[in-house]
Amino acid sequence: MSFYSSNFMKLVQIHLIALLICLSVYSQAQETDILHQLAEIAVIDQKVMMPMRDGVRLATDIYRPKTDQPVPIIFSRTPYNFNTYRDGELVTRTLETAYQAVKRGYAYVVQNERGRFFSEGEWDILGTPLTDGYDAFSWMAEQAWSNGKIGTLGCSSTAEWQMAVAAMDHPAHAAMIPQGYGAGVGRIGDYYEQGNWYRGGATQMLFIAWLYSTQHDPMAPKLPDGIEQKDLLRLQRFYDMAPRYPRVDWSEGLAHLPVKDIIKNAQGPEGIFEEMVTRKPNDPKWYEGGLYHDDMDFGVPSFWFVSWYDVASSPNLALFNHVREKASDPQIRDNQYLVIAPTLHCAFTRATENTLVGERSMGDARLDYDALVYGWFDYWLKEEKNGITETLPRVKYFTMGSNKWQESETWPPANAEMTTYYLDSKGRANTRNGDGILTPKRPNRDSPDSFTYDPMNPVTSYGGNVCCTGTAIQGGSFDQQEMELREDMLVYTSEPLAEGVEISGFIESTLYLSSDVKDTDVTIKLIDVYPDGRAYNLDETIQRVRYREGYGKEVFMEEGQVYEVKLTPMSTSNYFDKGHQIRIEVSSSNFPRFDRNLNTGGNNYDETEGVIANNKIHHSRRYPSSITLPIIR
Repeated sequence: MSFYSSNFMKLVQIHLIALLICLSVYSQAQETDILHQLAEIAVIDQKVMMPMRDGVRLATDIYRPKTDQPVPIIFSRTPYNFNTYRDGELVTRTLETAYQAVKRGYAYVVQNERGRFFSEGEWDILGTPLTDGYDAFSWMAEQAWSNGKIGTLGCSSTAEWQMAVAAMDHPAHAAMIPQGYGAGVGRIGDYYEQGNWYRGGATQMLFIAWLYSTQHDPMAPKLPDGIEQKDLLRLQRFYDMAPRYPRVDWSEGLAHLPVKDIIKNAQGPEGIFEEMVTRKPNDPKWYEGGLYHDDMDFGVPSFWFVSWYDVASSPNLALFNHVREKASDPQIRDNQYLVIAPTLHCAFTRATENTLVGERSMGDARLDYDALVYGWFDYWLKEEKNGITETLPRVKYFTMGSNKWQESETWPPANAEMTTYYLDSKGRANTRNGDGILTPKRPNRDSPDSFTYDPMNPVTSYGGNVCCTGTAIQGGSFDQQEMELREDMLVYTSEPLAEGVEISGFIESTLYLSSDVKDTDVTIKLIDVYPDGRAYNLDETIQRVRYREGYGKEVFMEEGQVYEVKLTPMSTSNYFDKGHQIRIEVSSSNFPRFDRNLNTGGNNYDETEGVIANNKIHHSRRYPSSITLPIIR
């Protein structure tokens, strides 16, 4: 290297170092700036230990406007770490949220569930929201700076506790905005997901990866009960009670058997998983905690946010309908509103001018979420006559394919016509190159399609309506063509559409199955096939066959018998353009979104050996396997 080039490289290195220093200083200045901006307009009161009825205290940060007038409260309760000091640095996310609320005249209150970080007590999923949530409302409503009206806000685990508390109808709980709230939904009609733990009786494996990085080991160090606020304020600057979990490649980790030892095999924390994995879909313990079930009332005006590629779109939509139909107070029934976005879990605000969800473009899927959120709270918490309940569409939903926002008074839209397509073939529907078809004509021939399901070689989850599985699955819409070459996948495709059709609503499917094992699973996936062959997934579901007669009992199969299997409904809004085709994929596995059925009829969660199933899907006049689509005419 010449003298000149050597010196040039040194100059480049010096400039790069200087640039990095400048960026670091700029970032720190921004963080300090938001803290200073917030301090100018807000009274900041961190690590307030709010007492619950049993004496346990929950760590709470309060940010309220500098005013002598009482103000409404926006309240977020979470199992996640919101401490503003981590690893010796200021973390601004909570401060930015607080600033946006305070500058609009709200107090912003964020609280950890019991047993999480600085909060006292023992943690369970959703904490004990039927008491802790209610007690928190009572405490806040009694403060001199409160106007007595509280709105709850959050996505995922900051939303999931809200429904069960809404059933208690606390007088201060004036409005709520739950987003991506599926893990708070227990039993709603035909859905027995029990907080996203199950789908159709099969375990959704997301909670294994999630609990690994969430549950605190019982041996973990804890602060002494009764510690004073002044000491907590000092400790939070350098000690935030957050464990550091080693990274796990869940694409490999979730494959471990038995399922009950997956976290143990990853040398993860002990906790509630070991007990929860043993519960069946209708176990009485699901009805003792903080889940909302359809035998509970509901008492809060609500603005619901759902995503098409979230893990629980269908039960979330079923809950919205349930509250509109079943809440005892007509004022509550009439004040339920819904947005359905074409995004992943809690990704509403990430929509852009060209919103990509997986590989598929949704076009411009943006909404002004701040205007919607604060417009809702202004109406209910400040009693502003902004007319939002008159101007807001009851249901605002995004239709993929046509890539546009639409409005409806109901979900599904009232003009959706349930239209049945039947599965048919000459007995060789295996792969997309097979002879499986979807047809509006009920088939006459009896030519079942056979496939072999090996639990040790399951169909791999590829994209989909998922959450929280780390490296195991990337959610969203992906071209399924390569997956559709598997021999253990049956593929049924309609003729190219002579004109475009919109499918918006719940998708029902009934399959007729026979097998040589006691138990197996049936999976289905809805696909939009483009003229060039691209096959984009829309939604998917599963049914564990032992629960085909209900979740309160297990009924095993006998070889040679054909069984009707109704799958839990899927949901979507998609425009199939002219020349596109409607397709479904049928198999017996979708792993690791759902755990593998080992086909033995045993517990599954404590087994290490599976047996191969030889399964048949029947389609004939006697066994009319079908899918029923809500088509907008």
